[in-house]
Amino acid sequence: MTVDTRFYAPLGALTLEAAAALTGAAVDGDATLEITGVASADTAGKGELAFIEGDNAGQVEFSAGLELVVVGEAARSRLPVGIACLVARQPRQAHSKIARALFKPRYLGPADSLAISPSARVHSGAVIYPGAVICSGAAVGEGTVIGPNAVIGPGVQIGRHGSIGAGASVNCALLGDFVTLLAGARIGETGFGVIPGPDGLEDAPHFGRVILQDHVTIGANTCIDRGVFADTIIGERTKIDNLCQIAHNVVLGRSVIVAAFGGVSGSVRVGDGSRLGGRVGIADHVVVGEGVSLAGSSGLFRDVAPGETWGGTPAKPIREWMREIAWLSKQAKTRKKD
Repeated sequence: MTVDTRFYAPLGALTLEAAAALTGAAVDGDATLEITGVASADTAGKGELAFIEGDNAGQVEFSAGLELVVVGEAARSRLPVGIACLVARQPRQAHSKIARALFKPRYLGPADSLAISPSARVHSGAVIYPGAVICSGAAVGEGTVIGPNAVIGPGVQIGRHGSIGAGASVNCALLGDFVTLLAGARIGETGFGVIPGPDGLEDAPHFGRVILQDHVTIGANTCIDRGVFADTIIGERTKIDNLCQIAHNVVLGRSVIVAAFGGVSGSVRVGDGSRLGGRVGIADHVVVGEGVSLAGSSGLFRDVAPGETWGGTPAKPIREWMREIAWLSKQAKTRKKD
């Protein structure tokens, strides 16, 4: 996905030669090719730099438009013909360093001197409480209420008749109509991406967005992280309780319910109408089908087919889990009598 310049300020293109000098990588291909953006290998287009970590080139899906990539020496020979590359000892870290040289999040840039930026578009029918900050390029629709001390970051778009609670913050996000954020919600922060670097662990930059569709409700102090390259998407009429964590690149379908303390790891897909009980945790890249129910405190580590009900940790079909619980209870009582 192309980086959205409403949220990320371009700092100028780099040639492969300049990127190599910046990272200490070696160029394999035309050194004069320009890097104008960053993306994943399966979505990258012309001028967008992707990366492949380790020796995974054989398992990676390459987009038809991919022409620039950072790889390690082990994966170099597995690239499709015609792709220029930078060969680095730590491809992900080199890619991140180049990405930071190409773009800077606008919310980390210079601040406006006024609480409501002159370039923000706020409908005359919106209600803005004292202490709220609305940054440059942001838009607030008719009838939307921005609570005290809420922060609406640069470029953020909020539709009609929404409600942004006190102290909430919204960055790198697009909100539909009738969206409700309760107090202290954090939308669009960087996700928990950690990469090894030459001096130790580093935070991976994120260049995606958060999309909240119409009639979504987000509970107090819940965090929804923006995507790395793609978007984190919360579907229409989905309701998320207080104190939940939705990680980067997650896609929740329509009318999903996530109860309090739920945690959804990166790149998870949850189908329409699914129900996640309190304290449910889902491991990264898991796919949950439509109409699935997960019992409270479940820990899910594998895909679930549509319409099923699972529970336990590790989660499994509910009948299987309940039989195990009954058996354990019976064994415990038997041992006690002995």
